[in-house]
Amino acid sequence: MSTPFLGAHMSVAGGLELAPARGREVGCEAIQIFTKNERQWKSRKLTDENCAAFKTAMKETRTQVAFAHGSYLINLASPKKEMFEKSLSAFVDELERCEALGLPFLVTHPGSPGDAGEETGITGMRVGINEAIRQTKGLKVKIALETTAGQGATVGRTFDQLKAILDGVKEPDRVGFVIDTCHIFAAGYDIRTPAGWAETIAKFDAAVSVRTVLAFHVNDSKKDLNCRVDRHENIGKGCIGIEAFRCLMNDERFADVPKVIETPKEDDMDAVNLGLLRGLVKRA
Repeated sequence: MSTPFLGAHMSVAGGLELAPARGREVGCEAIQIFTKNERQWKSRKLTDENCAAFKTAMKETRTQVAFAHGSYLINLASPKKEMFEKSLSAFVDELERCEALGLPFLVTHPGSPGDAGEETGITGMRVGINEAIRQTKGLKVKIALETTAGQGATVGRTFDQLKAILDGVKEPDRVGFVIDTCHIFAAGYDIRTPAGWAETIAKFDAAVSVRTVLAFHVNDSKKDLNCRVDRHENIGKGCIGIEAFRCLMNDERFADVPKVIETPKEDDMDAVNLGLLRGLVKRA
């Protein structure tokens, strides 16, 4: 089995067009980027030159796929009108930015309804996604909902919650999912053994289908099972351990699905983590 589309989240400091080369330096075939500052509402408008430079860099580095992660500020599950409208506007802007850059999908975290409860959060996500799709009608870019660890009141912790969101989307073909290994483990899905991996993926498949998986975030967890705390660790160095990643890297259902690490950057660990993951692949 080969390992296409393996990579890491890359910095866009100094220009979006610099990310592909940074990825290639550490062995990425795939990269995830932010198209704007992820902790600010405002964004500088992308020019035709910005988009052309990025696309040229993708070709020159032979990077196979790039996709974007949305702002951490966006909260479509919020029952507060001002926050919801601000989030929706920012979300639509990011979808349009992705389309201009030729990115296939935008990753976003299902939001938090606060004390308003799970049903309110799920309803908000449905309304927000439907409106974002309406405002971006005709675009190819998809929305990729990421599994969450379930910190606080955040929705998206269970596969049933993801199903509930998707069931309310009028154009489900525009929506897919990103499975974060740290997040699902922190949310209570025990993927540490082959049996646990198989059971978890079977549950996901029954809820929303494995065919909806657009990417994986491949991260170990600093915290233990069902902690509902989002803390990423280097591959094999956390509470998940190595076996889950061996299962992922050899699961033929996901052979062509991008797998991107979001592990700690210190000590130039991207190349180490990517090398470790490649070493887990069983050769024919």
